[in-house]
Amino acid sequence: MLTVSLDNILWFAGIVTQAAVVGLLVFRRAWRTFPFFTAFCAWDLICDGGNYVVIHSFSRSYLTIYLIETILSSILELSVLVELAWSVLRPLRTSLPRGSLMIVAILIVTAGAMIWPFTGIQGFANLAPEVQGIVRIQQTNSVLRILFFLLLAGCSQLLSVGWRDRELQIATGLGFYSFVSLAIAMLHSHQSIGPLYLYLNQVMLASYLCSLLYWVFSFAQKEAERREFTPQMQNFLLALAGNAQATRLTMAGAPVDEPREGRKRSQL
Repeated sequence: MLTVSLDNILWFAGIVTQAAVVGLLVFRRAWRTFPFFTAFCAWDLICDGGNYVVIHSFSRSYLTIYLIETILSSILELSVLVELAWSVLRPLRTSLPRGSLMIVAILIVTAGAMIWPFTGIQGFANLAPEVQGIVRIQQTNSVLRILFFLLLAGCSQLLSVGWRDRELQIATGLGFYSFVSLAIAMLHSHQSIGPLYLYLNQVMLASYLCSLLYWVFSFAQKEAERREFTPQMQNFLLALAGNAQATRLTMAGAPVDEPREGRKRSQL
C-alpha cells in the first residue's frame, strides 16, 4: 500500500501536472512545433508512473533500468535543445543554407561533449558504476540546459524572443529545474544519507513540480505571435551560417554555394 508522505505527494502531484502539460501541448497543437518536447514530457510521464512499478516489482534490476531510462531521456533532452534552437531561428530558416539544422545539432552535441569531462563529482566516486553513470549523464544535461537557457535569455532582445514565446518558456522551465538539481547534487556529494539529504531530494522534486506548473500556466495561454529579427541580426546570422557552410564544404573538398538569400540577390 502506498504510504502518505511528502515524497509521495510530490510524486503524485508531478504525475498529474505532467499529464496536464501533455494535454495542453496537444490541445494547443504545440506538438506540431515542438514534437520532441512533447515526446520528452510524455516520456517523463510514462517513466514516473513506471518507476513505481519497477521499484516494487524489479528492485534488483532498478539501477540498470534507470540507467537505460536516463540515457534515453538524455537523447530526448538533447533533441529538445536542438528543436528549441531551430525554432528560435524560425523567422530566418528559409534564408539559411541547407544543412543548418545539422550544424545546430552538432554545436549542441559538441557543447555537451565538452561539458562531460567536468561533471565527475568526486563525492560519488565510491558509488556503483550504474549510479556514477546516471549522475554524470544527469549533471552533463543539467549544465547544458542551464547554459542554453542563459544564452537564450541573455540574447533574447537580439533574437526577438520574449517571455511570452514558447521557446523561452520551455527553456526557462528546463533551466530552473536544472539549476536546482545541479546545486543539490553538489551538496549531496558532501553529505551522508540523513534527514537533510532526504529534505534536499524533496526540494529537487518540488523544483521540477514548479517547472511543470510554470509550463501549465504558459501553455494555458495563447501563443504570442513571433517577432521578426532586426535587419542587423538577420545579416549577422546569415553571414554566420554562410561561413559555417563554407568551412564545412571546404573541409569536404566540395564547391561552396552561396546562401539562398545571396543567390536571390545575384539573380536580380
